[in-house]
Amino acid sequence: MRALEADRSRGSLLALFYVVVLLAGWLAWFFLARVTRYEVTDRARLEVTEEAHVVGSPIVARVLTSNLVLGREVKAGDILVELDANAERLQVQEARTHLDALASEIASLNAQVAALVQARNREQQTAQVAMEQAAAKFHEADTLAKLASDEASRLERLSAEGLVARRDYDQQKLEAQRRREATDGLRLEPDRLRRDLRTRASDREAQLESLYSQVRKLEGDQTTTMAAIERLNYEVERRMIRAPVSGRLAEVAPLRPASVVEEGDRLCAILPEGRLRAIAEFAPPAALGRIRPGQQARVRLEGFPWAQYGSLAATVSTVASEIRDGRIRVELSIVDKQRVPVPLQHGLPGSVEVEVERASPAALTLRTAGQLLTAPRSAFIPTL
Repeated sequence: MRALEADRSRGSLLALFYVVVLLAGWLAWFFLARVTRYEVTDRARLEVTEEAHVVGSPIVARVLTSNLVLGREVKAGDILVELDANAERLQVQEARTHLDALASEIASLNAQVAALVQARNREQQTAQVAMEQAAAKFHEADTLAKLASDEASRLERLSAEGLVARRDYDQQKLEAQRRREATDGLRLEPDRLRRDLRTRASDREAQLESLYSQVRKLEGDQTTTMAAIERLNYEVERRMIRAPVSGRLAEVAPLRPASVVEEGDRLCAILPEGRLRAIAEFAPPAALGRIRPGQQARVRLEGFPWAQYGSLAATVSTVASEIRDGRIRVELSIVDKQRVPVPLQHGLPGSVEVEVERASPAALTLRTAGQLLTAPRSAFIPTL
């Protein structure tokens, strides 16, 4: 009996020792171990870093051709949709014809201006020569008149002394008078030529000013027409809807030739090439003060079970500080060079779990208990 009691005592002590060891281990784990805590949201998706460019219709017009094919790769400047611009093209052709006519008229007027200027220069040169000739003739006649006057005076003295016949003196006096009258007539000739030159020059200037006025008016019409052509070309170009950036057509409108689009209608969306990022939306209590840039995260794609396809490693890059639609936007950078058997593309939905802290089970338990104790409770007050 004593042996059985001793065996039972040793078994109890051994069981108690195991219990104490297990309890000590559990308490050590409970207070000393570190457990990773995650914040999880199922509202997440993949996006490219570049925003999608939405292309809309700038005007109300009829569709001529449409090159919108979902998934098509386009380059910046490629024509996506061509709208009807026949009226504008006809107006451009008409304006160009009018512009050519204006250029012809301007060239003709400029030729007339050049001819008038040349004629005016020739008249000035001719008048200058004529005035010089008239001045020379006046000086010559004036010299002869003086000589005749001197000769008449000499004959008058000789006639008074009876050395010359009175008839010779009278003839010389008439000759001197005739030459003086001729000199007086020639004295006015340069002034007359100068006045004629000024009159003709004034007429030429009036003609030139009239031509210049016509040229300026036509040049103004020419400038206005060129501006109209530029405006019409701009309108034509507006009807050639081009891709603003290179990328892939992620959304297209069903357009058919002869259909009409309204101003502002959404025609397509171009998704540029770029790196993928994850966009997650967390509830404010889970994100504010908990999620910060630099924290590690995992992205699990919807439709691709993580046990088979794995998940994407990511890093929190930015956290919004404002609440929008009741959620906090969190952007995550996808870690490069990951081998994931999933065709990653823009728009894939999924879930995100962010590692927010590492704490002991005791701290987590106390925190949960504190939240439960401090949570507001609704009070039921019976009404009488």
